[in-house]
Parts: sequence; structure tokens; C-alpha cells
Amino acid sequence: MKGLCIDLFKNYSLGLAGTAGVGTGTRSSRAFTHPFQRRRSNYQNQKHFSSSKLTCSSYSTKPCSATLSAVTAEVEEAKQTFNPEKAGLLVKELRKSFNSGRTKSYEWRRSQLENIAKMLEEKEKEITEALYKDLSKPEIEAFISEIVQARSSCNEALKELKHWMVPQKVSTSITTYPSSAEIVSEPLGVVLVISTWNFPFLLSLDPVIGAISAGNAVVLKPSEIAPATSSLLANLVEEYLDNSAIKVVEGAVPETTALLEQKWDKILYTGSARVGRIVMAAAAKHLTPVILELGGKSPAVVDSDVNLEVAVRRIMAGKWALNNGQACIGVDYIITTKDFAPKLIEALKYGLEQFFGKDPMNSKDISRIVSSTQFTRLAKLLDEDKVSNKIVLGGQMDEKQLKIAPTILLDVPEDAQIMQEEIFGPLMPIVTVEKIEDSFSVINSKPKPLAVYAFTNNEQLKKGFVDNVSSGGMLINDTVLHAMVSRLPDKGEKIQKQIGVLGTGEVEGNERNVIDLDDINEEMGEIYRMCIYI
Repeated sequence: MKGLCIDLFKNYSLGLAGTAGVGTGTRSSRAFTHPFQRRRSNYQNQKHFSSSKLTCSSYSTKPCSATLSAVTAEVEEAKQTFNPEKAGLLVKELRKSFNSGRTKSYEWRRSQLENIAKMLEEKEKEITEALYKDLSKPEIEAFISEIVQARSSCNEALKELKHWMVPQKVSTSITTYPSSAEIVSEPLGVVLVISTWNFPFLLSLDPVIGAISAGNAVVLKPSEIAPATSSLLANLVEEYLDNSAIKVVEGAVPETTALLEQKWDKILYTGSARVGRIVMAAAAKHLTPVILELGGKSPAVVDSDVNLEVAVRRIMAGKWALNNGQACIGVDYIITTKDFAPKLIEALKYGLEQFFGKDPMNSKDISRIVSSTQFTRLAKLLDEDKVSNKIVLGGQMDEKQLKIAPTILLDVPEDAQIMQEEIFGPLMPIVTVEKIEDSFSVINSKPKPLAVYAFTNNEQLKKGFVDNVSSGGMLINDTVLHAMVSRLPDKGEKIQKQIGVLGTGEVEGNERNVIDLDDINEEMGEIYRMCIYI
């Protein structure tokens, strides 16, 4: 009996220190956090038995008491696992808070936004440290691509909030004279934000800012693939925001599945098309509207009349200096003419050495691959028989450090996997065509890209791109900058509109030169595009 009791205690002692728990969601305790963190706080005040005491006990009641405590702990753990029942209680709590009307007031919305601005100011160091742990993201890149962008969204919301909340007057017809009419904006209710790992702070906080601006209660599910940032977000939301209306749920597939089984008023998911299908299927059961922020293969077309040095630097900034290619709007592949390709390759080789040194594998200015799963996926793309002999620069890999050098490939076969799926990494195929106008058909033969980048000084060619290529963003002579133009209705304003700030009755005009692909009016089926000429 003594041995049995000791063995059971040993088996369960780890459970007391490392299994899942659920909080209450008040300001004094985190809403729902990662299992391996929560248990420590739940049990830190419990009595712990030393193994020496158990060994010395012969047939006393102490070992059996320890066994009983361990079994009780297992039962308690099972009860506290974040399952659909717990998720349902969470949604019920948030809906109660929303129905009280407190999130709808201007004062509440503004106070939460001001707290986010304060958080970004006070926790800048912690944010950059978390991003480095998750992605080895250089400090300056983390600051510009995540903190500055989140701060910009928050400041924009604070500036425009009162204007967004004002009812919009509309004219009436003679048949209703002397009536008046207006469109009144109202929040949708309780919304779920499922974030991604490549910009884990920005792409978590940005839609939350939109949801708060709209007056919603919101649950944020950060990506478990970026655990340091996920944990930080959970702590910061608990510390700075109203936990009766804004919650963070950490975890992986089981937690996300439990959340998706609930009835939400809107779901926003950022990530892959594969998971996007799962999210949409789950939402369909409740007829829940969904925003899917997915990726695609975004090409850069390079004409022979450009300033090559400038073009190359801007392409590198939109590829390897942008999370090492792990960005949905990053350059996926290049199209140029056969005659111009050798000059472009030489310029890229020189530019990469200037950016990252002769040994980019040891550069401190480039992010690593986020996980071993993503590393293996990229390695398979590169190791395919019809691809591996097309490498003209790079190809070095270090699985232990999760690093892949900037890699350029020339004329990879169209049926290779690397040309069929979004690369989302530091691999850059170059596709050659006879004349630059042939790039139109290459781009249009694939699913619509999130962005198209064209480098040319030919005005007719610029017009040809706008007229003949369907894409989300379109930039002439630069990359990725369309995501940073606050006055163009890009991601931040789009989320604020679709999560409820402007209600569901407003119909936008079809201005192709100002909006991103993702901004699709769900009722009217209108697609908007942002085009920037530089």
C-alpha cells in the first residue's frame, strides 16, 4: 500500500504544477490562460508533501492522504479544462455585460482605447522581447511593423470615434414627406477574434481595437505558435482593459474548437485558407457572419526601365526584411523578362549582402522561421526534385536554429508545389516571360493575389496593370506600403466597419483606387482595391 500511494503521488505531482485551469475573468484573475501557466497560480498556496516524508512513512495515513489529494486534483482539473461548457459560460458572461449597455457608451469605448494607448507606451520593451522570443524579430522591425502600426490604429480610433458614432442623415423620398431618415451605427454584440502568429501582437490587437471602437464585447484567441506574445497579451489585457467585456483565451486546437462551437455575433480569423474553411464551417452552424483575412501569392513585376538599385531594395524590404517572408502581403515571387533576369539576380545578390552580410544565417537583422512545422514545410518546397536544381542563391538551412537563408530560384516549373501555394518564407522564385505584358496572364492564371507590386516607369504599363490585373492592393514602384496609409480604408477601418461601427446598412461606392481586396461589402458583393503610385 505504501508503494502504491507513493507511485500515485509521483504520477500526479506534475499534474499539480502543470495542468489546465480556468479563471473567473475578473480584474484580479486572468480570464482564461494557457494551461501550463494557470495551474501554477491555482495551486501555489496548497500544501506540498516532500518525497522524503512519503518514503519514511510505513503504513500511516499520510501517503494515502496524498494519493486522495492527487486524485481529487485530477477530478478538479477535469472540471476546469476549457471545454465547450466553459466556453459557453464565457460567452454568456460577456453577453450579459454587453446587454447591460456599458460597452455601447462613448465613455467606455474611449477609456478602453486610451488604456490600450497607455499599454503600448508603457510595455514597449516587453512587447519587443516577446516578439524576439517567438520569431527572433529584430527590435527595429518589431517596433515599426507591430508597435507603431498598433499605435497608429489606436490613435486613429481615438480621433475618429465620436465621428463614427454620429448617425448619418440620408434623404427621403416625396412619398414619405415630411419624414427624415438616418443610419444609426450599432455594435453587433459579442465577437471572437482568432489571431495569427506572423505578426502576433499587431494582428491580435488591431481587430480588438476595431471591436472596442464599435462597442462590442470581445474574446481574443492569440496564436499558440507564438506563445510568448500570447502570454503577454493575456497579461496585458487583464492589467489594462475591462475584463468583464474583453477576454483572452490562450491555448491550441481544443480551446479554439470549444470557442467555435459557441454562437458569436461575428468571427474574425486571420491565417491560412485551410483553417479558414474550418472556421467558416463552424460559423455556418449558427449563421454567424465571418471575416477571413487570408493570404495568397503576391507577385512583384519588374520592368527593365526601372532604377534597379532602388527597386531591389524595396523588394527586399517587402520580402526578407518583413518577417523573413512570413507576411501575407509580402512578395511571394518575381516576374521579369528573360533578358533582364540576370541583371536583376545580380542586383539582388548584392543587395542581400548589403542588408544581411555575407553570412545571412548569422545575421541579427533577419527573423527566424516561427516553428519546426513551418521549417519542415519550407524545406520540402525547396527539396522537391524539380526545384532544388533551380537555386541561384542561398538555400542554406539550420533546423536547430530554425533559420533558412534568403533563397532565389530561377524559372521553377509552374507545376512545382512552391508555385502552387503561398510560400510564406524566405524563398523567392523568379518567373521569366518574353515581354513584360505577359505577366498579366501569369498573375491572372492564379487565384487573385492579396497584393500586386509593379516596378516600371512606363505609364501605359501602369495603366495596363490597373485595367487588366485583379488584386487586393496594387502598388507601383514599391511594396507593402499600402498597409500603412491610414487615410485609405485599409484593415483597421475595414474591421471597425464590419464589426459594427457603421452598422450593416451602409453601402460604399466602388472606388477602386482606395481600398484593399479584403474590404468586400458582404451584402452588395462589391470589391474595392487600393492602388498607390510611387
